[in-house]
Amino acid sequence: MGSLENLGKILMVLGVGVVLLGGIIWLAGRLLGNQPLPGTLRFEFPGGSCVLPILASILLSIVLTVVLNLAARWLGK
Repeated sequence: MGSLENLGKILMVLGVGVVLLGGIIWLAGRLLGNQPLPGTLRFEFPGGSCVLPILASILLSIVLTVVLNLAARWLGK
């Protein structure tokens, strides 16, 4: 039954992670409104456009690194 306990822990961590990520996105939406973060490059050309969210990608990478490291330590791996 140890594998079910591990599965339960993983699901709990994923659930907490989803709640935290949802809270961060909700808070960012309330604070920033509908404006892009600084560091967002937007290219518009005939027939389309391209958006490169550089700062948002860096922030997301840092947050996911911290969350996954905490989850790995909590699960003992």
